[in-house]
Amino acid sequence: MKKAYYIYILLGLMLISCSEDFTDLAPISNRNEAEFYNTSNDFITAINSSYAGLQKDGVYGRSYWTMFEMRSENTDQGPDATGLARQFAEINTFDENPLNEQITAAWIDSFDVIANCNIVLDRIEQAEIDSSLKNRIKGEALFLRSLMYYHLAIAYGNIPLQIKPYVQGEELVQVSASEIYNQLINDLNIAEEALPESYSEGETGRATKGAAATLLAKVQLTLGQKSEAETVLRRIVNNYDYKLLDNYENIWGVENENNAESIFEVQFISGGIGQGSPFTNDFSPSAFLQTGSGFGRNRPTDALVNSYSEEDLRFEPSIGTSYINAEGETTLANYIKKYESEPQTEYDSDVNFIVFRYADVLLMLAEALGESPEAYGLINEVRNRAGLEDIDENSPGTFDEKLLHERQLELAFENHRWPDLRRFGAEREVFETAEEVVEPSDVRELFYIPQRELDINPNFTQNN
Repeated sequence: MKKAYYIYILLGLMLISCSEDFTDLAPISNRNEAEFYNTSNDFITAINSSYAGLQKDGVYGRSYWTMFEMRSENTDQGPDATGLARQFAEINTFDENPLNEQITAAWIDSFDVIANCNIVLDRIEQAEIDSSLKNRIKGEALFLRSLMYYHLAIAYGNIPLQIKPYVQGEELVQVSASEIYNQLINDLNIAEEALPESYSEGETGRATKGAAATLLAKVQLTLGQKSEAETVLRRIVNNYDYKLLDNYENIWGVENENNAESIFEVQFISGGIGQGSPFTNDFSPSAFLQTGSGFGRNRPTDALVNSYSEEDLRFEPSIGTSYINAEGETTLANYIKKYESEPQTEYDSDVNFIVFRYADVLLMLAEALGESPEAYGLINEVRNRAGLEDIDENSPGTFDEKLLHERQLELAFENHRWPDLRRFGAEREVFETAEEVVEPSDVRELFYIPQRELDINPNFTQNN
């Protein structure tokens, strides 16, 4: 299904690999315009370079799961803190410094996607191409740029807001995260209006109305705009054709990609063309579970494992706790199963990364509504699929605690946990009870701005 789509992505990657043909590097955050495109195919190729950018190590390939899952109590690096593992272990224990390679890669690669989107948006206004295609590409660019800015604002707080191509000599100025979010609300409203509800089979994987609306609601909830988020979320539920799959396990695996529950996925494809995903190898604890090495990164913590009840049908498709090694012995180890596959070569899996899915929409709508019979009904719709009984106002815990717990188990390892903890104001609270090495007093809300950015932009203020 995604092979035809990847013809476009490969064209975009050709564009990226020859940066002199598209953009020249300016100060790390942004890029200069060098050449512009005029035909429909030029703009399709240009926007595909932004989709291709989502695969990079600094975005969904690696840094995002490090910063948004491993930062929380969901996962850790395990006992190995040497070599590449040091970068992850530091983030897990809040011991990283501004030179950490993962936070640097996240900044650079996210802004790289933003820069590509800015060029598309700037140039397409004057292009004489089909108006419907023009609007669609603008919507795609606004969504992709917003997706990057959402993660950057969550991670770093005050960052540059660049919505035009960088001009040499321009001074970059930090703005507040709230200013970023307000820009995203404006952009995502435009994107939702411009994007289609779905695509033909050959272009499955592009941004849709549902994807823009889901991100819009998430931004609104981050700002505390629950009434506005409710309106958007009801629009998704009532107007866009998504549903919960009957079985949780059927969400995962190469054969289940882009299913009826999926709203937006980062598309990967194997085959030795540099487009395979690394998750199978990164998350596996053993070389005997798939082709190539198993690095055992992003390891589910015992605290998370123990959070599942025995009846929860989500546990088995999500987490493994043991495996048979080469000697035929059972080895105890927690590991992520959602991204298991059988790559022909190391780091070349066909498995996608699901960014948004419908279960998240239902739980966000419950959050927007607040404690009420309808909100519990939405939560229970998700719980019932997991084989669990209903909860209500008489169940133990506050409404926020119950909802946050449900989000943790339903969306584990999908890069929602740290943003959720920040949105609910529970970043320190979870470490008071979790059996982790982190003291609540050591928890920092924001990541350090990379040192190379401070060197280039001495007017930037570092996060504490």
